[in-house]
Amino acid sequence: MLMRTDPFRDFDRLAQQVFGTVARPAVMPLDAWRDGDKFVAEFDLPGVKADSIDLDVEQNVLTVHAERPALDPNREMVSAERPRGMFSRQLFLGETLDTDGIEASYEAGVLRLTIPIAEKAKPRKIEITSSDEKKALNA
Repeated sequence: MLMRTDPFRDFDRLAQQVFGTVARPAVMPLDAWRDGDKFVAEFDLPGVKADSIDLDVEQNVLTVHAERPALDPNREMVSAERPRGMFSRQLFLGETLDTDGIEASYEAGVLRLTIPIAEKAKPRKIEITSSDEKKALNA
């Protein structure tokens, strides 16, 4: 079996592990949408235990930290493509979201955050008064 060494291939592999690719991002993939009076965000975190996930909110910046444990160093690996170690991702939340009401759940490797829309950002009716209604007509 003949193998050629290609230093650029190794560099590309390292860059893909650190920065990811369009097909396989290195950070936690995210889906986000608005559902009525709430904002929903889902992060894919397969192989991560719920107790290793940490959420912080500071000045409308939500930070998600998660850790996938390292592999057994005594194990002879044939392929190791899944990133390991500590991951983090930040979401910059708008002023229209109520960060005090964030709810989080974790099921089947998916972290789901539900963030309510702040009351001040919800549509409301404004009563209109008119001074024309009080004027008498002269005929």
